Amino acid sequence: MKKLFAVAALLALSSLPALAQATTWQIDPAHTASQFAIKHMGISTVRGQFNKTTGTVVLDDKDVTKSSVEVTVDTTTLDTRSEGRDKDVKGEGYLDVAKYPTMTFKSTKMASAGDGKLKMTGDLTLHGVTKEVTFDVDGPSPAVTDPWKNLRRGASATAKINRKDFGVNGGGALVADDLIITIDVEFVRKP
Repeated sequence: MKKLFAVAALLALSSLPALAQATTWQIDPAHTASQFAIKHMGISTVRGQFNKTTGTVVLDDKDVTKSSVEVTVDTTTLDTRSEGRDKDVKGEGYLDVAKYPTMTFKSTKMASAGDGKLKMTGDLTLHGVTKEVTFDVDGPSPAVTDPWKNLRRGASATAKINRKDFGVNGGGALVADDLIITIDVEFVRKP
């Protein structure tokens, strides 16, 4: 009986590190939206979406500081619901997507910001310029199992940047300097 108890205890202890380890998740492009919002002439907010976002999330629920995120946004997929504006914003005066077809973010620091909230700091590269940016994150949500037995979670991250810090100078006074970036992400882990 003592041997059986010892074996059971050993098995239980050997599984503990696996529970505490970080898990890697893939961003699901079909259920992820990367967006921006910017004031036009100081009177209205223009919003746009990038239709392809990929990346990975390494999540440690026991110690969020050991978590990390890498995201790549395909800037060539910009959609502002106006063909002329899309062409303008994709052009040399703004994003210059022919030269800089992606925007990337790689986290360098994660910290709890209260129940269900995180501060995610890292390197944002936009228009060929890399700057440190902090995103406010709601989530991640608890894991759910989809019909195919995959685990899924979600989060929403928002940051405000000055577009001119990244060399995005088009539009003059017609377009505000402050740009809000929001990434609503769903990430998945196969069984």
